[in-house]
Amino acid sequence: MHVRRRLPATLAAAALLGSGLATASAAQAHTLSTQAYSCHFYASGGGEYAGHYSGNTVVPSSTSVTSAGIEAQCLLSRIGYYTDTVDGIFGPHSQAAMELAQQTYNSVYHKHVSVDGFPGPESWWGLRLVAGG
Repeated sequence: MHVRRRLPATLAAAALLGSGLATASAAQAHTLSTQAYSCHFYASGGGEYAGHYSGNTVVPSSTSVTSAGIEAQCLLSRIGYYTDTVDGIFGPHSQAAMELAQQTYNSVYHKHVSVDGFPGPESWWGLRLVAGG
C-alpha cells in the first residue's frame, strides 16, 4: 500500500526536476548565444575599424556569429545607431541600424549605396567613414 502512495509523489517530483533541468539548460543556452564582444576602435586610412574584420566584401550573417557581424555592430554602436548587445549576429536591429548608416552615408557624402540593411562590398567603406566621423 505504501508503494502506491509514493509512486505518484515520486513521478511528480521527477517531472518537476526534469522540467527544472530543461529550463536551466535553455537559460544557459540563451546566455551562451548572447555573448557580448568588445570593440577596440582605431582609425586607418580615413576609416574606422573595431578589430574584428578589416575587409570590405563579407556580408554578415543574420543567423550565426561572424567577425564581420561583430565589426559592423561595433561600428554601428560607435555612431549610436545600434544599442543592443554586440553578439555578431546581424539580425533585425542590426539591419535597421545599418539602413540608417547607409542613408547617412548617402546624404552626407552624396553617394548612392543601396539602402538594404547589410554592409557589403558597396557600403562597408561608407560605414567605416560614418563611424570615423
